[in-house]
Amino acid sequence: MLIALLAFFALTGARDPILVPEVSQHEIQVRQGFTGTELLLFGAILTPDGTRAGQDYDIVVVLKGPTRSIILREKQRIAGIWVNADSTEFRSAPTFFAVASSRPIKQIVDDKTAAIYELGLPWLQLSPIGAYDPAEQARFSAGLVDLMQREGLYKEDSRGVRVSEQVLYQARIALPSSVQTGGYTAETFAISKGRVVASAISRVEVKKLGFERATALFAENYGFLYGLLAVAISIGMGFLAGRLFALV
Repeated sequence: MLIALLAFFALTGARDPILVPEVSQHEIQVRQGFTGTELLLFGAILTPDGTRAGQDYDIVVVLKGPTRSIILREKQRIAGIWVNADSTEFRSAPTFFAVASSRPIKQIVDDKTAAIYELGLPWLQLSPIGAYDPAEQARFSAGLVDLMQREGLYKEDSRGVRVSEQVLYQARIALPSSVQTGGYTAETFAISKGRVVASAISRVEVKKLGFERATALFAENYGFLYGLLAVAISIGMGFLAGRLFALV
């Protein structure tokens, strides 16, 4: 019986496909005048022996940027003035998050599987800090997602993956000019009958070059001097503008 079970699992595993992923750019260089770019994520769905998989799989691609802590504050209007009211802090919110799939996620997997693999904005794990009422957590999480969507940093495309001849897939994801530098992961999932049967990861590095990189390094390593220099430049520009207007 043990031998029969092992043979069954071996045969079952042999039927699962493997993914061979690739991206159009493994390094994105942010220079002066950078207006954003588009990543092409593509690859093949193969059997373990390297042949065509031969059946339909749904493909989901998740591109995630570096994470950082974010404090989200809610504005309230009191006596005609907008002031900060409630706030919450998220420990590890991604600075960029995009999902592209061959079909709507709810048609591919159940909510539990989607939450495990973060296959969409409703299942994004934002890790709030502290004890909060679940309803408040959901409200602030929805507010953060909405804010990042309006800035083009969170996005979801339920028809963003094209699968050709049951073997090749491709997806295009736009990165805006405000994209953060750091390491990005592009994880691809092959899904069959509601089950993730294969996954693979590609990596992309976003780097600043030239004057932008020098400025960023100076601000990071010499924060106090950078602040003083910024104030001095602001005062100087204000003084110069005042003199020019006085001459006019």
